[in-house]
Amino acid sequence: MTVTGPSFVALQVRDLERAATFYETHLGLTRAAGPPGAVVFATAPIAFAVREPLPGVDLDAASPRPGLGVALWLRTDDAQALHDRLSEADVPIVAAPVDGPFGRQFTFTDPDGYAITLHGEP
Repeated sequence: MTVTGPSFVALQVRDLERAATFYETHLGLTRAAGPPGAVVFATAPIAFAVREPLPGVDLDAASPRPGLGVALWLRTDDAQALHDRLSEADVPIVAAPVDGPFGRQFTFTDPDGYAITLHGEP
């Protein structure tokens, strides 16, 4: 038996509707069918979701921000334009746009403090 790679990514969030609205409004993601307590987005090739915290998870006790040490990258067709739109909306940008091995890239934080890197095509 072997693992073939990630098939689903979910972030545990403090306020499910606030987080889902953020990803819809700022990144243009579209909701898909999902289980109770989660909002799944129609992303490909891997499903992305925000969900209520699992029992015993205290996001407020997380060190400076939840997910510290995890690198989550999402692809976009125009990283610079999305950066500009997020910046205009006062979304915190923690790494300015640069050209890297995966195209134009930058990092922002979502309402729960997760650092998300967006990149274009190389």
